[in-house]
Amino acid sequence: MRLFQRFGSAWKWLYPGLGVKRWLVLLGLGLLLLSLGVSFFYVQAYRALEFSGAASPIAYNVTLQFLPRSVRGLLLLVAGISFVVVAVYRLSRSLVTVFYDGGREGLVDAIYRRRMRQRGPRIVTIGGGTGLSNLLRGLKERTDNLTAIVTVADDGGSSGRLRQQLGLLPPGDFRSCISALAEAEPLMGLLFQYRFGEGQGLDGHSFGNLFIAAMTGVTGDFAEAVRQSSKVLAVRGRVLPSTMQSVTLCAEVADSQHQVHGESQIPKAGAPIERVFLQPDDVHAYGEAVQALLGADMIVVGPGSLYTSILPNLLVHDIAAAIRASSALKVYVCNVATQPGETDGYSATDHLRAINNHVGEDLFDFVLTNNNLDVALPEGWNTVMVEPGSDGDGRIWPADVVDQDRPWRHDPVKLAKALLAMQAQSRASR
Repeated sequence: MRLFQRFGSAWKWLYPGLGVKRWLVLLGLGLLLLSLGVSFFYVQAYRALEFSGAASPIAYNVTLQFLPRSVRGLLLLVAGISFVVVAVYRLSRSLVTVFYDGGREGLVDAIYRRRMRQRGPRIVTIGGGTGLSNLLRGLKERTDNLTAIVTVADDGGSSGRLRQQLGLLPPGDFRSCISALAEAEPLMGLLFQYRFGEGQGLDGHSFGNLFIAAMTGVTGDFAEAVRQSSKVLAVRGRVLPSTMQSVTLCAEVADSQHQVHGESQIPKAGAPIERVFLQPDDVHAYGEAVQALLGADMIVVGPGSLYTSILPNLLVHDIAAAIRASSALKVYVCNVATQPGETDGYSATDHLRAINNHVGEDLFDFVLTNNNLDVALPEGWNTVMVEPGSDGDGRIWPADVVDQDRPWRHDPVKLAKALLAMQAQSRASR
């Protein structure tokens, strides 16, 4: 056993960078030696034994004695090559079915696309709600190196009930991000998003929220529960909390002497929001989230609810500081439509000004805005406009990123394409 271990160590020392390839080379060498050994026995038997048609007709025919030696060698060579080709082809087909579903695109295209995703830029997204999960659906087709940093201030619906009853962080936004990044069977994604419509104690809960809650009980840690849940759905990338501490989002609204407490209550205040803050206000960022920001090629904040999805992340201690310290390209994706109760009448400049007032100026290199205004929004929604002259510093990046069928949301494919174009141009200019 020690002899094999020493041989393996010596081989690794000689070829430290080959990884799995060295074992394939070793396998090939072993097959070659095995073939040579069999050949020696075959030649010895061929020379020592008599295979005449009269003495042993079966052996004479099986060993092809009736053919010239050159023809026999050629037949064996063709048969061996045929077996190897068929075996390699079938083996490769069996292996690639792990990530290739046999759809319309060819096998080579599927392999190429997967390789390109693996080499894609390291992108960190920050936000919550529908906006973040929508963004991830588009980006996961371009890169596997994704990290989603999610707000933990949600206190409404199923997440709020589980947070109150079990004392865990709200799982709803994490569930949505996991489903958006999932590469598992579509049925698993639908199961994770399934919401119970009846049943005592179950009404309003989604299966994914309950799954994460149960996984938290098993692992004893919410972040580990999210990580293990991601493995179940074969998630491309990571989903991380902005902080592991329980926080309450509060707001000060205009013409009011009292504060609004709770993320779900802020849009119902009925007055313009002047400032939001966290209680407690000294929470620290999750370590892996800070590391991801510092190592990113691109940081994307938004889209999403400005006061209840974006700012709760940026107000966490060290998150905004890590963004500033990172050498990544930093982009704020402005919403395509105003949100009733939060950003009524807001322009793109108003969105950016609100962020600046909370965490300081010059946090972003660019602000991505929608320039396709030929869409009709439902009553109560308004298009987020870019004010004339607001691009004095060249930071506004207009692009058609709106979803034609749901014009209050971004189109995942368009948005991912625009962001990758920004990243490519920025990299080329450096």
